[in-house]
Amino acid sequence: MPDRQRADARRNYARILAVAEEEVAAHGSGASLEQIARTAGVGSATVRRHFPTRHALLEAVSRTRVEALGERARELTGKGDSRDALVAWLSEVVAYSVAARGLAAALAYDSSGSDPAHGNACSATLEEAAGPLLDLAVQDGAVAADVTVSDLITLVVGIALATEHHHDPAARADRLFRLTVAGLSPRHRTTTERT
Repeated sequence: MPDRQRADARRNYARILAVAEEEVAAHGSGASLEQIARTAGVGSATVRRHFPTRHALLEAVSRTRVEALGERARELTGKGDSRDALVAWLSEVVAYSVAARGLAAALAYDSSGSDPAHGNACSATLEEAAGPLLDLAVQDGAVAADVTVSDLITLVVGIALATEHHHDPAARADRLFRLTVAGLSPRHRTTTERT
């Protein structure tokens, strides 16, 4: 009997996650957990057993994208100009966060501390992968020494969340990201960053 229960639990998890991916893609981080349960053919308690918080569900939905972004950070580390590599990676994180509904919410830190034992797995994955990328840029004097990957992820999340209801969220997020990277001083901005 326990083997059958474990197999049922694995099937339920996979079904819930597949439905959640569709619901989050359609409705963003506010996707209804009750709708996910109904569509998956399970009870709300089953959803909550597998995903005790909304954040845990968003992290699971975002895991593949976060792993791809982590791999991209590792690919860019040590390749070419360290600042350009860091900015290219951050630009990709912004684009992913805007395009993949729910990813920005999965990356956001939970200030309530409701799940201190697990922290934020998505952000931790990105911090670990991007740490060497940032370290090289700091060593090269291209980025201030007090900048952390956590700071950068927080900026990305802020940009993605601030632009999600804009008529062209990708373009608006890209513009805000370019402004962030260039700063407000006109002597640091290039022609393409002014558009």
